Amino acid sequence: MGRAFEYRRAAKEKRWGNMSRLFPKLTRAITLAAREGGSDPETNSKLRLAIANAKANNMPKDNIENAIKRAEGKDSEDFVEINYEGKGPHGLLVFVECATDNTTRTVANVKSYFNKCGGQLAPTGSLEFLFNRRAVIEFEFNEGMDLEELELQLIDSGLEEFEQDENTIYAYGDFTSFGSLVNAFEELNIEVTKANLQRFPTTPVEFSDDQMPEIEKLIDKLEDDEDVQSVFTNMG
Repeated sequence: MGRAFEYRRAAKEKRWGNMSRLFPKLTRAITLAAREGGSDPETNSKLRLAIANAKANNMPKDNIENAIKRAEGKDSEDFVEINYEGKGPHGLLVFVECATDNTTRTVANVKSYFNKCGGQLAPTGSLEFLFNRRAVIEFEFNEGMDLEELELQLIDSGLEEFEQDENTIYAYGDFTSFGSLVNAFEELNIEVTKANLQRFPTTPVEFSDDQMPEIEKLIDKLEDDEDVQSVFTNMG
């Protein structure tokens, strides 16, 4: 499946293994979704998926409910979503998605991570065109599931391809098809374990084993920051 896929999986397992870092990110995703589309998951698909992602990562029910309640309070108005772009060591390109209540703090932290790791922030919008934004939906493969038939059923909803990693299936589509794909899975009664929008490099680059430690150092620093929701690179 390629080095990038293996790295994403390894990074996810490492990151998700630390609940103290993960839960604040999930909390913000829930709060932002509830603030944007309302606190009822039945009528807010974005919130419904944020809750599903939280449950899939064993986030307690009380935490989820508190995150939704926060969206109804004044504190939620302080949260904004903001992106940063930068260049890391060895030609690494990085796109960072954040959710923060203090942009001054966030940009200072992100800038320091790049500087300390031999990189630098880039002007907003200068790297975005080098990434394709895609909808990614994860679900578990069940015995008796016919992927070819399922693919035919989902094509009209925007499905572009499936990718399988053991029992986990990844469904990909253009980012504009995110809503229609999620709705299609619901109509087919297929439980989605995770669904989000990710950015994939238009020109992936392979990095050597000698280069990876410096690259991983930057990515780890970014992903450890509570304000950072997602980190995408041009790693191939």
